[in-house]
Amino acid sequence: MTESNQRVLVVDDETPIRRYLRAALTAQGFSVYEASDGAEALSAVLAHRPDMIILDLGLPDMDGVEVTRRLREWSQTPIIILSVREAEHDKIAALDAGADDYLTKPFGTGELLARMRVAMRRVTNAGDEPVLQVNALKMDISRRLVTLDEKEISLTPTEYDILRLLMQNAGKVLTHHQLLRQVWGSAYENEMHLLRVNISNLRRKIEPDAARPTYLVTEAGVGYRLRVES
Repeated sequence: MTESNQRVLVVDDETPIRRYLRAALTAQGFSVYEASDGAEALSAVLAHRPDMIILDLGLPDMDGVEVTRRLREWSQTPIIILSVREAEHDKIAALDAGADDYLTKPFGTGELLARMRVAMRRVTNAGDEPVLQVNALKMDISRRLVTLDEKEISLTPTEYDILRLLMQNAGKVLTHHQLLRQVWGSAYENEMHLLRVNISNLRRKIEPDAARPTYLVTEAGVGYRLRVES
């Protein structure tokens, strides 16, 4: 990602946090805009068309999850949540609403920048590419062919659908409910065992060591992420 000329909207009601992020991101070549509440954030997205949104959950007028939900009705701009809330249900709610990633405060600037690079790369590569690739793992969608180190991997239709979703959203956490809903349908949203079994089978097929996965990593209590190098 070329970071110069990228526009970032920082949404947080705490002035010191906005000031810190403005300084850190401006130093990396970003153009930074600010909003202190949800209504201001929605207006700022329309006015400035940012390439990335960094959003706090605890806003004075509406919850950040609601802001995310409203934005996702008309915008696919990457959203990274920064919040003091560490509970799994808060992370799940934000990700299910359409956020791309979730970092808890306090956070490291280096980690934030890495997560931003991954999210921006995902948008850049989100065209109608018939081939998806993460490191040595490759998926040819038009041929329904999956290879690892140029060797074909045999997957069941369900395993293929799970891997396709994860590769199309490489670097992004997909919650258990998102995966179950998109692969099996809304009636199966609570059938966690179905997902666990298929993830376990997938790992045996694509991981060098299924016990220590390097591609398909677990986000404890939340879901799964296909890891990419930042």
